[in-house]
Amino acid sequence: MADPPHPDYTEHRLTSELVYDGKLLKVREDSVRLPDGKTARREWIQHPGAVFIIPLLDANTVIMERQFRYPVGRHFYELPAGKVEPGEDPLATAQRELIEECGYSAKSWQHLATLHPCIGYSDEKFDLYVARELTHVGRQLDEGEFLDVVPMALAEVRNYIRDGRITDVKVITGLAMLDYLGG
Repeated sequence: MADPPHPDYTEHRLTSELVYDGKLLKVREDSVRLPDGKTARREWIQHPGAVFIIPLLDANTVIMERQFRYPVGRHFYELPAGKVEPGEDPLATAQRELIEECGYSAKSWQHLATLHPCIGYSDEKFDLYVARELTHVGRQLDEGEFLDVVPMALAEVRNYIRDGRITDVKVITGLAMLDYLGG
């Protein structure tokens, strides 16, 4: 069934200024024309895009990572993830990151979803993949990257989510998408 018609609330960019140009993120400040003709300011973060992966050792075991995240000052259990390099296909990014961070390659890849985690202030996009039929090939961490590879039972990961030990939205969303879509 088609969506019913809706009013057009599109905002039109009038000006755009790059106010911060970092290694990962760019911060922009735009002036936009609103649907009623007035103008407003929009501050937003330009992001190169990223992937995250649910690497399944078997039907009941997922490879997780444990690493320190500076902005929130603590260690997190996470799924492998990484940013898309300029001109890189997201699947190629997923394949590269699984080897670099966890030391595994996969014979089988399934794209589960494309997600926009913070639409109110960023154009960031995540592509979610499931990797199966894993082979250990040795990892190649980037310089300055420190993390533990932690195989965990899916049931344990779900328990960690329920009791608040896992709060990373990628893990929570990834497992929900796996369960919902039957990946």
